[in-house]
Amino acid sequence: MGITRRQYLQATGSIAALAALGRAGSALAQSELPSTMIWSTYDVGSTGYVEASAIADAFGKKYGSRVRLQPSGSAIGRVKPLLDRRVTHAWLANELFFATEGIYEYCTPELGPQNLRTLAGRLNAFSIAVTAVSGIKKAEDLKGKRFAIAKANSSVNIKSLPILAFGGLTWDDVELIEVPSYGATMKALIEGRADACGVAPAAAALRELEASPNGIGWVPLPPENKEGWARAKAVVPFIDPLEETIGAGLSEDKPVWMMGYRYPMITVPADSSADQAYLMLKAVAESYDLFKDAAPIMPRWNIKKAGTPPMDAAFHEGAIRYLKEIGQWTGENQAWQDGMLKRHAAVQAAWKSFIGTPAAKAADEEGLRKLWDEARQKAIDSL
Repeated sequence: MGITRRQYLQATGSIAALAALGRAGSALAQSELPSTMIWSTYDVGSTGYVEASAIADAFGKKYGSRVRLQPSGSAIGRVKPLLDRRVTHAWLANELFFATEGIYEYCTPELGPQNLRTLAGRLNAFSIAVTAVSGIKKAEDLKGKRFAIAKANSSVNIKSLPILAFGGLTWDDVELIEVPSYGATMKALIEGRADACGVAPAAAALRELEASPNGIGWVPLPPENKEGWARAKAVVPFIDPLEETIGAGLSEDKPVWMMGYRYPMITVPADSSADQAYLMLKAVAESYDLFKDAAPIMPRWNIKKAGTPPMDAAFHEGAIRYLKEIGQWTGENQAWQDGMLKRHAAVQAAWKSFIGTPAAKAADEEGLRKLWDEARQKAIDSL
């Protein structure tokens, strides 16, 4: 998720000048949009930080709103301030899914499933990169191959699982090559120690793989494979087919169908003001022309792309109000929303029944996660 220094400076250079901006913005900003906001984001230098910076700058210019960004390198560091109402919005990746499901670091007696909602999210692509010499042409070909994995990188691993499922596989069907980090998974392919790894196609290290003797390929996820996509979506609900043209081994002439997901997603508590959620999304949509050229990825914040499901959590009612107002909320979108709301309710109810049981109270951290995975899946399967 890295960026160039030039892109970083371009998007963030004017943030320091926000305090000096006048209040001569629209009537919307002067009377209703908060005059100050705090957003939690990924670390300085990440694409998520640059995107939030660019939109914050646009808010200052158009509405006179002052936005302070609160970057954090950890998922809890981005989500907890939102839960504690110390930030107004959180710009999240898959930690939003982890939080709403109560998994990984959220599987503790103090946390559990959180009731959060999205306003919008930028489309991003993900798939499994392979070496050209591996002979892997489709998901089924991963069986028995060496798969580089950083077990501590939950966000990457949870997106690799549905791609394996697309081919009817699980982790048990591949040879796991454990490495210490996300970057090391790609290094393993470059050095010939692994055949495949889960990765976002814009990762800079993939250019080195592309130029290496091993070459680069991608596991395609064609949308016409309905059974494969049904298996993938049974693993996680926040994915959809996305034809990607940007990244190593990709171009307008050589696109690949990948797994689309959202990063970052503008997130608020479910019980936050519907009026403020409406105004926030409207402000993002109406300031688009001011930030769309800040970085190459920014055009994906066009509301027609960023205001559609699936997301890692259900949409906030205030966001839906705005999307209906501009004619963008369809019956299909509502069906997805209804399904996610049912899932959230089922998971939250299951947690309340689960966390007070003797088995849960007696379990250590690893044991609690295992027991909750079973209880959570049972609740989801009952829907």
